[in-house]
Amino acid sequence: MSILAVLAIALAGDSIPAIVPRPAHVTVQPGAFTLRPGTVIVTDRSLRELGEMLGDYLFPATGLRLAVRTTAPAGTQVISIGLDSSLARLGDEGYRLDVSRSRVAIRAFRAAGAFYGIETLRQLLPPAVFRQAEMTSVAWRIPAVAIEDLPRFAWRGVHLDVARHFMPKEFVKKYIDLAALHKLNRFHWHLTDDQGWRLEIKQYPRLTEIGSRRRETLVGRPDEDSTKWRFDGQPHGGFYTQDDVREIVAYARARFVTIVPEIEMPGHSQAAIAAYPELGNTGNTIPVWTTWGVDENILNPGDATVRFYQNVLTEAMALFPGRWIHIGGDEAPKAQWKASALAQARIRELGLKNEDELQSWFTHRMDEFLTAHGRRLVGWDEILEGGLAPNAVVMSWRGVDGGIAAARAGHDVVMAPGSHTYFDHYQSADTVAEPLAIGGYLPLDTVYAFEPVPPALTANDARYVLGAQGQLWTEYIPDPKRAEYMVFPRLCALAEVLWTPRAGRDYADFTRRLATHLERLAALDVNYRPIGN
Repeated sequence: MSILAVLAIALAGDSIPAIVPRPAHVTVQPGAFTLRPGTVIVTDRSLRELGEMLGDYLFPATGLRLAVRTTAPAGTQVISIGLDSSLARLGDEGYRLDVSRSRVAIRAFRAAGAFYGIETLRQLLPPAVFRQAEMTSVAWRIPAVAIEDLPRFAWRGVHLDVARHFMPKEFVKKYIDLAALHKLNRFHWHLTDDQGWRLEIKQYPRLTEIGSRRRETLVGRPDEDSTKWRFDGQPHGGFYTQDDVREIVAYARARFVTIVPEIEMPGHSQAAIAAYPELGNTGNTIPVWTTWGVDENILNPGDATVRFYQNVLTEAMALFPGRWIHIGGDEAPKAQWKASALAQARIRELGLKNEDELQSWFTHRMDEFLTAHGRRLVGWDEILEGGLAPNAVVMSWRGVDGGIAAARAGHDVVMAPGSHTYFDHYQSADTVAEPLAIGGYLPLDTVYAFEPVPPALTANDARYVLGAQGQLWTEYIPDPKRAEYMVFPRLCALAEVLWTPRAGRDYADFTRRLATHLERLAALDVNYRPIGN
């Protein structure tokens, strides 16, 4: 089959199964495969763990503990999972899934593709398969189909800010599970900010001893008149030990999700300065920040601070094996640098024009350090100001202009504009009926309409757009259930934007499939926002 044929969409209307994101090519066939006690999962030796995972997925609801083997006797009803070099044209994440009355076969060029075939197979079963207790009244039938599928974009991500409000380890793992179910492969974990430092660093224990805990939290949005601010009086804190991180990283790796940790610098650093005042510009002891917005406190640009953060990155790299390390770089006010003798001396010493170029110098030091260790620096689009580090990946959040500029300069880009991917925005124009949010309005259909490749880019420049991701900042999201409400079902829409060929996207068809998909989310105890409200 040619690549064009693979990308063709079978326009079969309501007969297309309710799979989210929609596969690139689906052919519905007569009949169905019925799971039975004697069904066997047969895998290549290298994919046995995936076979065991499928068995673990199916057992609770079906009550069927399917054997996992490398062979099965003739006549046995089989679900087979194997690698197939002839499917190289589908890439590392593509797969082929064939279901007939007598057999289910998942084939892929690489293990990641086989995993995504399993996630599609789960969605072909009744939604009750996602429950954790046996559903005795359900017939476990899989409709006969031929699916050939591969993603449109390489970077399909979701972000979670745990600095503003700490989220428990078990929820982080659930978040990763939900990302994998939607064939997302990047988890951007925002671990540090003004309001909390959440990652244990052995060399600098005060980062979590002091920096992980704030004494109270602002209630509501900050008023322009600070005398009107009210606080809850409740300490808030939490952090992940290095053992916690290793556990979460292993959990993500098993689901083909790469974690991209974010350690903010030089702005959004008050929690770190609270722990180690010498990192700041004033030398004063300050608390972990208790309000929201853009804080004036910023790291000083001294050599000791650069070494401090490179030491932090060294420990982070030992925990996170993925290629990408995010260093923030956004919203870094320069007032303290303008008043700092050290910062001004550094500008003169380096022959820089201004404080923006000083931040660029700071980012370059981290870029060189990460590159020397085989990693790639990722930063928000402010890192373009003052000159972009040579190996940096730009995450464009203030619209798409930063991404366009970076792509035209030959830099990889991840699109993350607030207009389409910020899930901390309201989901209804009737904000009174919704939980407090940071502002903005981002309904489901707007997410679905997002196009990560701006028309302003040439075909050559467009190849630098790695993909996109959805953001969840948690200033006004205090717990996991609120987080789920803000993310779902908008993340379902973004997942389809990132996986499905553009020509195959249809909002009416998506909402039809989403109705069934929400039953799956309900079975998984996801507090999604109902559609149509």
